[in-house]
Amino acid sequence: MITSLNMRAPRRERGVVLIFTLIILLILTIGAVALMKSMNISMFSAGNLAFRQDLVNQGEQAVATVMAEFTSPGVYANNPATDGNIPAANYSATMLPQNAQGIPTILLASDATFQAAWTAPDIVAANYTVGSTSSPGVTMRYIIDRLCAAGTGEAFSSTCVQSTAAGTNKDTKDANGLGAPSSTVYRVTVRITGPRNTQVFLQSTFTKPN
Repeated sequence: MITSLNMRAPRRERGVVLIFTLIILLILTIGAVALMKSMNISMFSAGNLAFRQDLVNQGEQAVATVMAEFTSPGVYANNPATDGNIPAANYSATMLPQNAQGIPTILLASDATFQAAWTAPDIVAANYTVGSTSSPGVTMRYIIDRLCAAGTGEAFSSTCVQSTAAGTNKDTKDANGLGAPSSTVYRVTVRITGPRNTQVFLQSTFTKPN
């Protein structure tokens, strides 16, 4: 006797596995795109930091070049030479107006406004050619001001910022343990302008070498 068996119809494919697979692929794709974007941002930031550091290095060379003029036979080596303004050397015998960050406002003015008062040429960075299509232009504009409010001649120490040195004995020390003022303080501020009109400002104070 042959017994008949009930044959069940095969279940239809519902595609659940395919749906989950597509969702997982979508998540992985989103993660990969986010990772690539993060890497691009990191590389861009690193490039900006390197570019900024290069401008800072160029500006430090400009500061050293300007400060060298305070040693003989430089433009500012003798006291009488620094008692008055020297427009041709971008030198002011009195402290210039400045913004909240201590940058002389004349460096923030237009080229025409600056060059109407101070006529020393800008410094062009070595290995760069302004306007060249093969290399970016880097120029440095500077201003030097003596930190004095009024008066002419460095005998007017009461109107000038003075550097101080440690007192050599108890009779010459003041209440803070400092000695008498030693020399007048000068300030050099450099504005470095690079490609895409990027600007960096450097500032240094110093006294004349003895």
